[in-house]
Amino acid sequence: MPPRRTSDAHIRNIQKTRNTYYITLPVIEVRALGWRERQKVVVKPYGKGFLIRDWKPSRKAKI
Repeated sequence: MPPRRTSDAHIRNIQKTRNTYYITLPVIEVRALGWRERQKVVVKPYGKGFLIRDWKPSRKAKI
């Protein structure tokens, strides 16, 4: 398979496995964010798309 053109580098297909939809992210972008395999992320609806952010544990008040 030939490599993607530069203009198509961020175009991805939605795939489905059983009841889960998923997409693959560009490895260069994931490495730039410092994300790792099995890392938790938060996915929220944002306008007509989604916002994907690193998951941060909630701070519980110390008594």
